[in-house]
Amino acid sequence: MQRRDFLKSLGIGAASAVVIPSMSFAAEAPKGKNALAYNDALGVVTGGKNAEISAKVKLKVPEIAENGAVVPVTVEVDYPMSESDYVKAIHVYATKNANSRCISVHLSPANGEAMFASRIKLGETQEVVAVAELSNGTFLMASQSVKVTIGGCG
Repeated sequence: MQRRDFLKSLGIGAASAVVIPSMSFAAEAPKGKNALAYNDALGVVTGGKNAEISAKVKLKVPEIAENGAVVPVTVEVDYPMSESDYVKAIHVYATKNANSRCISVHLSPANGEAMFASRIKLGETQEVVAVAELSNGTFLMASQSVKVTIGGCG
């Protein structure tokens, strides 16, 4: 073995000793504070209270989403918006996304109506859940299954 060949092999071995462990550390890096499973994310918002399924929450999403990167969602809550009794917030979740929280909209009686429309990302076929947080501390919810043909979460 020539001296030059020996030094090359030594350099390759040293580089792989540095690169391989750092690659494994990168794979195990935390996903951040936003990466919450559905039940955990729902518990953060509700404080452990149950959300009651209600026909007052109208969730509109397509049954089949051609592109999971841009899934239209509309939520409307049939509830009074008076000074003492109103919808404080509407939260939308995707039950199987790595980060199940899609959107939270905070409202006040000045809104006059509890509704919004937006687009969300869905990584695969799953349930989309809308939770309405009321000023009296209760929660109403509705859900709908969406079949995703092309995932939108990377």
